[in-house]
Amino acid sequence: MRFDPKAFKKKKACVIGLGTSGLAAAKLLAKKGFKVFGTDTRPAKELRKSLPRLPASVTWEAGGHSDRILKCGFAVKSPGLPPHLPVFNKFKAAGIPVFSELEVALAYSKCREIVAITGTNGKTTTTALTAEIFKKAKKKVFVCGNIGVPISELAPKAGARDVIVMEASSYQLEDSRHFHPQAAAILNITPDHLDHHGSMARYIDAKAKIFREQSAGDACVFNFNDAIVVKLSRRTRGRKLFFASQNHGPVHAWPAKGKLVFKLPGSKKEISLTPPALPGSHNLENAMAAALLALARGVKPAAIQAAFKAFKGVEHRIEEAGTHHGLRCVNDSKATNVDSTMVALKAFADAADGAAPNILLILGGLDKGLPYTPLKGLITKTVKGILSIGSAARKVEEDLSGLVPIFPCGDLKTAVDTAFRIGSKGDVLLLSPACASFDQFKNFEDRGRQFKELVSRLG
Repeated sequence: MRFDPKAFKKKKACVIGLGTSGLAAAKLLAKKGFKVFGTDTRPAKELRKSLPRLPASVTWEAGGHSDRILKCGFAVKSPGLPPHLPVFNKFKAAGIPVFSELEVALAYSKCREIVAITGTNGKTTTTALTAEIFKKAKKKVFVCGNIGVPISELAPKAGARDVIVMEASSYQLEDSRHFHPQAAAILNITPDHLDHHGSMARYIDAKAKIFREQSAGDACVFNFNDAIVVKLSRRTRGRKLFFASQNHGPVHAWPAKGKLVFKLPGSKKEISLTPPALPGSHNLENAMAAALLALARGVKPAAIQAAFKAFKGVEHRIEEAGTHHGLRCVNDSKATNVDSTMVALKAFADAADGAAPNILLILGGLDKGLPYTPLKGLITKTVKGILSIGSAARKVEEDLSGLVPIFPCGDLKTAVDTAFRIGSKGDVLLLSPACASFDQFKNFEDRGRQFKELVSRLG
């Protein structure tokens, strides 16, 4: 069933989960005239700081889901809530439809041009760069989704000629049945959020929903170097555009001699552009994906080149945080899984070109149930010491013991203190935790900003 505002006009809405996205959805529905009831399992004292932002007409409960939810005509699920929770069985048994926050928000948008990006890693950088490209093309752009601003907050403001550029997480996509972006990209797929999805197959299926509703007139960008992504591309009905590290096979973007080269299907002309000045081969992939999305929507190469020249990266992703006590400090708090940390270490390994390891690596946080052993090869090449933090610290220490000295630090402040004490001039202090942040921080942004404050203050 598709969410139709007119069909549900006189129905009461239930919003499950009153986090950032849930609050935005509740506010949107209240603004559109719905009676809204919010429900959350967290205690009321945790919610009181954020709930005053709700309109007075919205009622809510905390500490669990009562049968009051069954008095609603439809429900909106906040992304991130596992679909197997008992509350959703209640809705199903009662015949109450449950919609995603993404679809409800887009039902109130006039926008005809939606560009969506997903993948395990690189989503935020690619989303930000894609938005910059469309801005250089003189488009009014609304950037939303998993990048920080809820879709419910911005999508209804977009007009018919505007562009919505959206970072779409697997959480948002798994709940969406009728999501239809005109251009989409899947950057890569590696194991992540398996505690939520239950299996790798379900995680992959969630990602695939980004193109499920596309038709022949739409485009989807795929990573030709990722075997899972290539296999997934066979499911799409839209036009396929591939980027790769080399010009081989049916690829439409590749790096060559310091440039990024593009050749769209049916075109004899190659487009050569200077990539953004960002570290690591992964950022070349992000740039190729962003450019292909733009080219697929008719953006001129000059606008893409202007965006490449202006783009300086995003906060919390291999972000320079200054040099203190001779240590170059780098904030990569957005590395919330092992593969993302591997990307960062590879970027430093490529830049070092065989030089002695000089990274003091802060690892740990909330464990995601996956091993840290895949980091071993890059740690041996680039890292001189590991500073372990968070609830995953012991597992980090066990998986990586014997490679380099490990300093159990417990928390971020102790890790920074220790690095300043043991580091030498020319070393790199890298926060790239390979873990979620929720054991000690509100989110990865909070973790990254606290790191930057610590190195600045202690330095």
